[in-house]
Amino acid sequence: AKLPKLRSLMLILYFKANQKTQNKLFISKQVYYSIVLENVRSTKQPEENVLIDILEVRGIKGVFLANQKVDGKVMTLITYNKGRDWEPLAPPTSDMNGKPVSCKQPDCHLHLHLRWADNPYVSGTVHTKDSAPGLIMGAGNLGSQLVEYKEEMYITSDCGKTWRQVFEEEHHILYLDHGGVIVAIKDTSIPLKILKFSIDEGQTWSIHNFTSTSVFVDGLLSEPGDETLVMTVFGHISYRSDWELVKVDFRKSFPRQCTEADYDSWKLTDLQGEKCIMGQERMYRRRKESSFCIKGKSYTSALTAKPCQCTEKDFACDYGFERAPSLRVEGDRCYPDFWHDPDAPPENCHLGHSYKSSTGYRKVITNVCEGGLNKEQSAKQHSCPLLAPKGLQLGIKGQMLAVGPGDDITFIVHQEQGDTTSTRYQVDLMDGVRTIYENLTITDEPIQHRYEKPGVYRVNVKAENSAGHDQATLYIQVTAPLQDVHLEVVPIAGRNQEVNLTAIVLPTEANLTVFYWWIGDNLQPKLTLENSLIARFSEEGEVPVTVQASNGRSMVQDSKTVIVYDQFQVIPLSFSRNLDRFNPNIPEWRQDVGQVVTKIIAKLTGVPQDSLVTMVKPGLPTTADLYVLPQESTPVKRSVFVDKVDQVLSENNVSFIVRGGLRVLVTLADSDRGDSLTHPWLRFRKLPGRNVYAQMHNEKEQEMTSPVNHSEDTQNIIQGEEFIDDDLDSQTLGNAGSRSKFSYPRPGIGNFGPGGPLSCRV
Repeated sequence: AKLPKLRSLMLILYFKANQKTQNKLFISKQVYYSIVLENVRSTKQPEENVLIDILEVRGIKGVFLANQKVDGKVMTLITYNKGRDWEPLAPPTSDMNGKPVSCKQPDCHLHLHLRWADNPYVSGTVHTKDSAPGLIMGAGNLGSQLVEYKEEMYITSDCGKTWRQVFEEEHHILYLDHGGVIVAIKDTSIPLKILKFSIDEGQTWSIHNFTSTSVFVDGLLSEPGDETLVMTVFGHISYRSDWELVKVDFRKSFPRQCTEADYDSWKLTDLQGEKCIMGQERMYRRRKESSFCIKGKSYTSALTAKPCQCTEKDFACDYGFERAPSLRVEGDRCYPDFWHDPDAPPENCHLGHSYKSSTGYRKVITNVCEGGLNKEQSAKQHSCPLLAPKGLQLGIKGQMLAVGPGDDITFIVHQEQGDTTSTRYQVDLMDGVRTIYENLTITDEPIQHRYEKPGVYRVNVKAENSAGHDQATLYIQVTAPLQDVHLEVVPIAGRNQEVNLTAIVLPTEANLTVFYWWIGDNLQPKLTLENSLIARFSEEGEVPVTVQASNGRSMVQDSKTVIVYDQFQVIPLSFSRNLDRFNPNIPEWRQDVGQVVTKIIAKLTGVPQDSLVTMVKPGLPTTADLYVLPQESTPVKRSVFVDKVDQVLSENNVSFIVRGGLRVLVTLADSDRGDSLTHPWLRFRKLPGRNVYAQMHNEKEQEMTSPVNHSEDTQNIIQGEEFIDDDLDSQTLGNAGSRSKFSYPRPGIGNFGPGGPLSCRV
């Protein structure tokens, strides 16, 4: 696959396909990547980190270890040529006691854990070092697959060709003096006082008491420099004690410095005995087993490196080519993938230049072979044609497609194919800004912009040259965060009757709002782009209704309860026209009026207050519906209640006084509406246990709610005045012409205001 321009040599990519996790190892030459190993095992760590079982063997270039998972089994593989060829590890011929092992190829191999250590002061499960080439020590097991909790220790001194078992349990490892001393401390949760060390690359091990008191080992440290023979064990005696530091000096174990006579040589080969690895024969030296001396600063491991003639094994499949296992009977050939055209010009091919089409092979990266076979030699030379733009992509830095007014936006333009040197890019930001760029995708010049007004903007980029054109479109939502939503719904509904649910969103100019509706106990919401929904309730009882409004940048919610009855009656009400002047058309005002009317009618008629609910409707003229509910606890028929209500309403006995002596008359909806004195102020009540201060402005607009703390100065201007009902009083807040924004909870039936404490802003 073609990936973005990443300059690293090797990249591990994490894919998900068909709900199965597949990890693929890629190797890169400049900006192109080719698969070298599939189904590499990975482990998901906390905080969404993913560790891939791949390890570069330090000290010898081109050697990697990887754990591959196929059919549920994990096997350890090794490559000596940067992933061109992979082979399983050969098992040792005997165990740590010298007894023959029953593990025989091809059904049994050595497998290693390739985990990184969480603690930076202890080693992981496999240990290599640049100054100790060929020395690999790791934890694993023998068998047909890797066993998760079986961690014996194995070592090789010839870079993975032959292995020996050294311990039956996992140990922390530290290399000193270029690997001349290997220190091992058991990886355990119990306190220790001994360590083991080897001066002959793991052939034999000695025991050393590094402390007289057992300690819990937290980590191992060596002094700076590969040649050091001084190390520190740090830990604690108990979980409440301070750190204990124990210094261990191995210099006294060696009587002298090494000379040339203390070394012999070894030649690097792969598992098949091939001497030419990565295009050269390499010779290394190591200390003789019988020499007890210090390698020191002047030690170098490499002796000679002789280039080899190139052979077929020095070439891997080029970008867009793969080896097909089913076709290997025809030879080690590379075939183009179905999506790849070998003769197609590269992305950076410009008019007037030339390019070579791939033969399907390329030399393995950093391979230094000379002469011999050249599988790249037959590449054809082509002149770069003028290519039309293709694969134009438009994005935003940060990937946020919903932004706020005034936010800085950086647009990113990417073009997969085409001659970019002769291409013009026309950019239309849809708010009146249009511009033209030259060589936009080459110079990586950012397109920065800022939208001041809310709305939806269709950003369009057109790339064009004489060979053709391409374009890309991106939709940007510019919207302020939602502040509040109010759910409008009747408090009482009939069974199986249509009920209109309406969500009023603040600010009212919010665009592209999505509404989520939860009705009853259903966990699956209904989604709408409209702010209303028709619902039916099939069962009697209380039905919770919740709406959430989201515009991509924020989400707000409101909930109400609808009481469903099989039978009830509704009496339409109207008010004196003078009340219209003071109707701010906000839910809190309508709830206040409804509660006042309900209480007055209940007192005048003797009807139980919990059998009456008054709902003032939105809009003008101010009207209301009086719900007469069934009473199971009383034998009185509902028709008697209705007759009493009709009587007091027909006799014009229902009224209330607002500030300034203005009387508001409540009548049946088909009765004449009376006039009375008018006054620019309307005063409401103070409910027991609540402080509610409201002042109505004669503008009819939807108001918002927000918290406020009332200062002493504000309280001093509050004045009281009683309603005609002894249980009601009212208070005012603010100066004439200002607007009051408030919300507070409502108890019982007809309670459809937001819950919680008073929230008021003047």
